[in-house]
Amino acid sequence: MPARRINTIARPANHVIIVGAGLSGLSAALHLRGAGADVTVVERAATPGGRVGAYPGPGGTYRIDSGATVLTMPSLIDEALAAVGSDRARTGLVIRQLAPAYHGRFADGTTLDVHSDPDAMEQEVRRVCGAAEAARYRELRAWLAAMFDTEYDRFIAANFDSPLDLANSSTAFRDLARLVALGGFGRLGKQVAKRIEDPRLRRIFTFQALYAGMPPARALGVYGAIAHMDTSLGVYFPDGGMHRITEALANALTEAGGRIHYDTEITGLEHSGSAITAATTADGHRIAGDAFVLTGDLPITDTLLGRTPARIPRRATRWSPSAFILHGTIPRSVTGLWDAQAHHTIDFGDAWDTTFTELTARRGTGTVMSDPSLLITRPTLTDPAMVAGGTDAPRELLSVLAPTPNLVSAPLAWDALEPSYQAELLGVLEQRGYKGITEHFAVDHLDSPRTWAAQGMAAGTPFSAAHSFPQTGPFRRGNLVKGVDNVVLAGCGTTPGVGVPTTMISGRLAAQRITGAP
Repeated sequence: MPARRINTIARPANHVIIVGAGLSGLSAALHLRGAGADVTVVERAATPGGRVGAYPGPGGTYRIDSGATVLTMPSLIDEALAAVGSDRARTGLVIRQLAPAYHGRFADGTTLDVHSDPDAMEQEVRRVCGAAEAARYRELRAWLAAMFDTEYDRFIAANFDSPLDLANSSTAFRDLARLVALGGFGRLGKQVAKRIEDPRLRRIFTFQALYAGMPPARALGVYGAIAHMDTSLGVYFPDGGMHRITEALANALTEAGGRIHYDTEITGLEHSGSAITAATTADGHRIAGDAFVLTGDLPITDTLLGRTPARIPRRATRWSPSAFILHGTIPRSVTGLWDAQAHHTIDFGDAWDTTFTELTARRGTGTVMSDPSLLITRPTLTDPAMVAGGTDAPRELLSVLAPTPNLVSAPLAWDALEPSYQAELLGVLEQRGYKGITEHFAVDHLDSPRTWAAQGMAAGTPFSAAHSFPQTGPFRRGNLVKGVDNVVLAGCGTTPGVGVPTTMISGRLAAQRITGAP
């Protein structure tokens, strides 16, 4: 059947200006350049990256990822590179699948490795939870796959012009009906609990709801698609770190004739009637274009567009939880003695429902986790070249992430709280068996909600708008701007949402709004 037509910008666009060289901006740039557009990317930082950037170690001794550490669906990177005739080999990008994807540690002392391979995972579930639960795991895996397969092409990787798009064709209506039948509009926690019984496994297959900014008890079943990406499609890591992805995308763009201006902050947009004619920089320069792709956080974008929250035609946005992250190095002689030896370790506290209540509470009632569940990332285990300190005293790279409430949910004084919360988290890890971490972990960079707020991110969260029902799918902030003929949005605040793969998709969807490609 013919491809569904989508609305596009109302003006021809030979030269497209893209604000932001993160994943969404670079994805849009590559797809636009591949379609023949003249593309200029403007980035306020000195390097590409955005939420997938890097921090330098003291004296430039190492680089550690400053943002996302979990990569799924690397085929979307290949798709963006292929748009300009490039590929991983040409850009020097090497991506490896992690096995296991995660190592889970629980408060009762048990552990479970999460494998993407179904046979390996079934065997692991049988080891930890018994044969009956292993059979139930297969049922859950099939349900997650069916959820993903039903919604991906139609509801994740496609542009929407209105919610009516869900029912304006027989195929769309069929897919929507199948989602309903699968339980996609029920609650994720209940859907998972119907299929598996062990509380440890339930956590493994529902913690991803935090990516969507919701507790599993309230997250929609459709977000089982995220769990499917995480636990079935594979978790990957590029040699050198996640920031190598945006470096590769940027290099492919410039090799294909696109331009990137670094250290250039866009502070204004010039209007002529219903169109934007140019972007203006902090140092007074003017960059003219036919169309504009804005990838900043929603408050930054709305400020550029001259739109105050009162003039945005939507209900008050609900924001996702935030994060407190410690980045630094630790001697290999210390980490080599830990029981947990995995690239990604999820160290679960005993509390679960309480934790989500603390993290996602309504305005002013949130608090830091009383019994924290933490993500510990050790990239050196996958890429031994990612070390600091030389061969005589090697130090591996280490990041510890604790989810926190955002600044609307809990307006905490993070400038005063940061040192004590760092000490508290490291003390918890020391008690859980990460011996030596309090003494030997050299924390070189610390991020908290005030970090993200200082960068202009709403509510002090890098995870943007939560995926509540009114902020999901066709109800999420659209990528076309009403009343402006030649501006498209991209990034995690718009459709399809938060996460590395969805942000890459948002860039492609933004490009399609300009080119008209299906």
